[in-house]
Amino acid sequence: MNTEEAPAVRADVPGTFAHGVLAERHPALVRQVRDATPHPPAVRGALDGLLAEITEGTVAALPQDAHDAAQWDAWGAGAAVGRPWSDLTFLWGESYFYRRLLGAVGYFAPGVRQGLDPFAPFKDAELRGTAVDEELAALDALAERPERERADALLGAALWGNRADLGFRITAGETARGGAAQLVADERERLWDLLPPGDDPAVTVHLIADNAARELVPDLLLLDHLLHTGRAGSAVLHVKPYPYYVSDATAADADAALRRLAASGGAAGGAGRRLWDAVADGRLAVGAHPFFCAPFGYAEMPDDLRRHLATATVTLLKGDLNYRRLVGDRLWPPTTPFAACATPFPGQVAALRTLKSDVVTGLAPETVAALDATGEPWRVTGTHALVQVAGAGA
Repeated sequence: MNTEEAPAVRADVPGTFAHGVLAERHPALVRQVRDATPHPPAVRGALDGLLAEITEGTVAALPQDAHDAAQWDAWGAGAAVGRPWSDLTFLWGESYFYRRLLGAVGYFAPGVRQGLDPFAPFKDAELRGTAVDEELAALDALAERPERERADALLGAALWGNRADLGFRITAGETARGGAAQLVADERERLWDLLPPGDDPAVTVHLIADNAARELVPDLLLLDHLLHTGRAGSAVLHVKPYPYYVSDATAADADAALRRLAASGGAAGGAGRRLWDAVADGRLAVGAHPFFCAPFGYAEMPDDLRRHLATATVTLLKGDLNYRRLVGDRLWPPTTPFAACATPFPGQVAALRTLKSDVVTGLAPETVAALDATGEPWRVTGTHALVQVAGAGA
């Protein structure tokens, strides 16, 4: 693909989605993190300093003794230091912001606060919320439905569960979730053709998760269905190695979601116990490769991760950030074929994505025309979604 026709997303144009994230969402998040936990003076001071930097200053370097300073230098931090935050490419700048936020709260530093997730209060409240109770109770009504109907329902729950993204709600509020929802690209049939019901232990599904709590629960339920019905013989759930992008799932979040399911009644509890057993016998594994917190698209993934993902029958790629990374976080014309933009990914991939940023590919011209004619910012409101499949044999 000719990337010259598709510039990388930047945040230097007021009124764009990316600029809004840097100018509004990130400062709001720093304030929320500061107020959600009884931080000691040093941490509060560091958070206030980061807030001043991202709103009034220029990009600062990591401390020289940071464990990953050399890694970020290799990733281009030296060229970013001293520049306005809005000068950075959007994907790189967002990733560096979250690394700096973790540094401000002492996540990586020796001491009593090392390893404490600054987003845990938000994730925990959501996982314990009544909305999750209601969604899990609704599973009982699916129990007697035909298998394909259950599969479509659970796939849809995982797809639209992405609207539970905590970071998205910081600036969008709940209004985005209440609007009319529709699929702008629907390749579910192609996905199910790759995963027919059966009992083939060689069929492996990888799922690269996005958000924790309310979104991760339906992701796990989908994996349970695939394993339980024989559509998959084994599965790998990929999460982030450390807290990232407000609500992105970590291994601790996966454990919390599994405990939530296993402690439930009815169909949800049955799924939770099956998943618990699947982890115990190796049919469900959890991975957390360092690259999932790198500031680059999937074209830059290291060889060991590429080889691992290439073993999957299909990789389910969840959420908006993963989609941006898949297609390079570039402003492709929306009718650009999805398969052409997803070529750097090893093997067959299925994107399950609720639209919450400007990047989109693979849409029919008539779909784009109809959406643009509404005058609504359909790319960023979370009211539209897509299922797209690409790769050899897909």
